[in-house]
Amino acid sequence: MVKSSRLRPPTLLGCMVNLIPESKKSCPRCGKKAQITDSETGEIFCSGCGFVLSERLEDYGPERRSFSDDKTNKGRTGVGTSLTMHDMGLSTIIDPINRDATGKPLSQSMKKTLKRLRIWDSRSQSEPIDRNFRQAFSELYRLKDKLALSDSVVEKAAYIYRKALEKKLVRGRSISGMMGSALYAACREVGTPRNLKDIADAMNIKKGDLAVCYRKLVQELELRVPVVDSVQNVARIASKIGISEKTKRHAIEILKKAEESKISAGKNPMSLAATALYISSVIMGENHTQKDFAQAANITEVTIRNRHKELLDMLKT
Repeated sequence: MVKSSRLRPPTLLGCMVNLIPESKKSCPRCGKKAQITDSETGEIFCSGCGFVLSERLEDYGPERRSFSDDKTNKGRTGVGTSLTMHDMGLSTIIDPINRDATGKPLSQSMKKTLKRLRIWDSRSQSEPIDRNFRQAFSELYRLKDKLALSDSVVEKAAYIYRKALEKKLVRGRSISGMMGSALYAACREVGTPRNLKDIADAMNIKKGDLAVCYRKLVQELELRVPVVDSVQNVARIASKIGISEKTKRHAIEILKKAEESKISAGKNPMSLAATALYISSVIMGENHTQKDFAQAANITEVTIRNRHKELLDMLKT
C-alpha cells in the first residue's frame, strides 16, 4: 500500500462502493473515522474531505473470469461434476474449428489428424453403459420436475442407480423401473415425503413393478432405509385440502402421542397423517369429509375409519 497526500476528485465521489464502519484508522487531514473503499481503483479515501489514505489495494474477492465466448457466463470454470451426468461432467470435446490458439488456420495434415480424432472421440462415448446412463438420467430429470424434488435427492438417486448398474441388477429389468425404485429409496433416505404411487403415476408404470424393483435394490445393495415419519406427510396433505396452521399443529401433537404409545408401529404413515388431520379438523370445527383426506393421501376411506377408531381410543385414555 502506498500513502498518498492527494485528494479524491469530487467527480469520482459517486463511485463509492463499500463503507468501512468503525474503522480504527482516522483521516490525518480532518480526523474522521468513516472511510470508503473503491474496488475499481483500489483506493481507500475519507468520506468527509476526500483525502486518499491508501491506493493500489488488492481485491480479495472471488475471481470472475470466463474463457468462453458467452459474455453472460461469469464463471471461471464450466459445469461442476455431478453423478446425474452419464460422464459425471468429466468428458471433453474437440473443438470443430480448425484453428490454433493464436487463430491461425491449421495445415491440411493436422486437419486430417483432428478429424480422425473427433471420430474416435465420438465413438468412444457411445458405449452401452453410457447409453444406459443417458436414458436413465433423462428420466430422472423429468421426475425431478414432476415431483418437485431437491438436488440432494436427485444426486442420491443417481448414486444408488450407479451402484445397481455396477452389480448388474438392471439386466433383465426396465431402466425406468430401476430408476424409479432408486429415486424412491433416495426419497426415503433423505426424508422427502414421496410414496411409490406418486412415482409410479409420474412414470406411468405399475406400482407393483416398481415395488419389485425396490425390494431387489434393498436386498442386493443392503440399503438401510429409515422408517418414514408420519409428521412429514402432514404439511403435504394439508396443503392439498387447505387446512389452517392451527389444525396442522394439533394433528402433529396427535401423531406424537401415537408414536409415544406405539400405535403407529407397522401402520402406513400417510394414513396416520390423514387420520390425524381429519380428527384435528373435526375438533377445530373445519368442514372436511373423510373422502377429502382419502383423496389427498391416495388411500381409501375404510383405512381412515380404521385408523380413526384407534387414534380416538388412544386420546380417550
